[in-house]
Amino acid sequence: MRSIWTGAITFGLVNVPVKVYSATEDHDVSLHQVHDADGGRIRYQRRCEICAKVVPYDHINKAFDDGDQTVVLTAEDFAALPAEHSKEIDVVEFVPSDQIDPIMLDKSYFLEPDGKSSKAYVLLRRTLEATDRTAIVHFALRQKTRLGALRVHGDVLMLQSLLWDDEVREAKFSSLDERVNISAKELDMSAALVESFAADFAPDAFSDDYQDELRALIESKLTSGDAVSTEATFGQAEDEGEGGEVLDLMEALRRSVEASRDRAKPKAKKSRSAS
Repeated sequence: MRSIWTGAITFGLVNVPVKVYSATEDHDVSLHQVHDADGGRIRYQRRCEICAKVVPYDHINKAFDDGDQTVVLTAEDFAALPAEHSKEIDVVEFVPSDQIDPIMLDKSYFLEPDGKSSKAYVLLRRTLEATDRTAIVHFALRQKTRLGALRVHGDVLMLQSLLWDDEVREAKFSSLDERVNISAKELDMSAALVESFAADFAPDAFSDDYQDELRALIESKLTSGDAVSTEATFGQAEDEGEGGEVLDLMEALRRSVEASRDRAKPKAKKSRSAS
């Protein structure tokens, strides 16, 4: 696997250098569009609607349209956003793992320990296991500030981006407002049906039949000679930095805990001077 970027998990004065890798990949067969008459490749051109010219990527900006006006955002505008350059996975809080609704989980990433020692990494992993906690973090990836859940996956720390609260729709269906009476017998029969299908989940027992059959179809066509020359019909298409020094782990932990305790202490009220 190839790392996406190198950064560090930070909480208090503790710094855990890590490399970030995509944990999942798409297994779908990649398909192109072609002309049914001659098999020629069909490509989409980035054509300007004003000058009608085909525009190369280095001359394309992004824009926001509110219906009446358009705001153009340049590469310099995006470069000025501080979150875009952040290489820190900043821990905000540690929450009970069962409080995270799976509907919020988005993209998954594996974290590999980076640097000379993996002690801080292993300590954080074991602490999350022992406390059954998940770290809620802020991080930046591909020009976006993201919310994430840092948790244990086997022997590895896994970072999962989370949807923001306003990205999860509220499910309200008027059909569910109707009062429905369920008898004890119906519930028992339904439970018995569920029990008849009961099993332990084994992901490797399932396969994508459609993609398997699609690959078999492609292989069959290649074997039988039912193919065209790619060159003849498609034509031609168009440093990691070193991390800084890290504080001694035990000293960083001690100072972070003391700072946290100091913040939690109630502030003493100032005594009023006698008038």
